[in-house]
Amino acid sequence: MPLPTARSTVRTPRLRPHAGALSDPAERAARHALLREAPHAAPIRALAQRIREATGRPVPEPDPLDGGAEAGLLLLLETPGPRLTENPIVSRDKPGGTGANLRRFLGAAGIPRRETLIWNAVPWVIHAPGALNRAPRAAELRSGLAWIPPLLDAMPRLRVAVLAGRFAAAALPVIRAARPGLPVLSMPHPSPTYVCTSPEVPARITAVLAEAAAWLRESAA
Repeated sequence: MPLPTARSTVRTPRLRPHAGALSDPAERAARHALLREAPHAAPIRALAQRIREATGRPVPEPDPLDGGAEAGLLLLLETPGPRLTENPIVSRDKPGGTGANLRRFLGAAGIPRRETLIWNAVPWVIHAPGALNRAPRAAELRSGLAWIPPLLDAMPRLRVAVLAGRFAAAALPVIRAARPGLPVLSMPHPSPTYVCTSPEVPARITAVLAEAAAWLRESAA
């Protein structure tokens, strides 16, 4: 049975995200309550559960205020942060510089939340408890990329993918094999670690997201 249309299933958000909204326990609880009644998020949640069962690792949930399985744009980051127990949702509303940059760049591009799914190339936490953030190892990245095809299968309305950072960029051949003809764009990671290194980095992110927004508009016309 085909999924219902985005108009019928993606509810008008009842929450009003603010900068660092998911640092607030009440906001996190409200977001998880919304997840339980969000049919557009259900296929991605089911995939996250499959990954947990297969790996034994913590996997965050999709943000119910985003488009979930009905999104037209997949924004692939690298790995969940080491503090997943505090913020177990992949979201632009997480506290910190990366979340702030995502909100700024996506907002400037005019990409609606309902058109986005933010996910990770390695979708589970790779850090030991209490450890600092680190890059994924080659074996971890290979294992994570094996879950890209089922993610794409869960997104029948996907019209463009954006790979953020060099580890997410490794998903390019996997996506091209699984979804031939899908436009795939690459941009720097939106972490302040990269954005602050050169004016060329935010300019490149801005240009890529503008191109992604154009793909979404053209495919919807």
